[in-house]
Amino acid sequence: MTTTDWILDIALVLVVFRQLREGRLDLKTFLIPLGIVAFVAHSYLHSVPTAGNDLVLIGTLTAIGAALGIAGGVYTRIRTSGGHLLIKAGAVSAVLWVLGMGARMGFQMWVQHGGADDVARFSLTHQITSDQAWVAAFVLMALTEVVTRLATIFVRSRLVPRDPRQEMAAETAPALDRAA
Repeated sequence: MTTTDWILDIALVLVVFRQLREGRLDLKTFLIPLGIVAFVAHSYLHSVPTAGNDLVLIGTLTAIGAALGIAGGVYTRIRTSGGHLLIKAGAVSAVLWVLGMGARMGFQMWVQHGGADDVARFSLTHQITSDQAWVAAFVLMALTEVVTRLATIFVRSRLVPRDPRQEMAAETAPALDRAA
């Protein structure tokens, strides 16, 4: 693994650890992880192989990423306070996130430190045609986990009941500050 690989993997893990402390749900909540996975996809996803059983591998890992992302979004607490939406990743959400991101990191470490022959045999036996299929599968797994988690949080944030009195107070407070 390169230094860049380590930095990107650790950055994605830290995204959820940052949310273990309750914080405001804002644009940064969505843009930072999306920016990281967009960079990863641009850097590593050069093609999506379709020969043999490559799409089965890619589809399977993408589905696992979707399941982890949705579950992670469901286990993230969302509430209102003072007219603002607040989120806090629960322990289950953090474990699922680390499990998904860690699986990719662990697989890459294993392949580089003795597992390459096993992966080659598995690939040959199951008609996976290239190492690019594995790259695409794990990158799309991570991308899907991030996008589905954020989408789940976004949808759930829209369903959180809001107290109209708090919203009105939050809207009038800046006007009162300007008048003073």
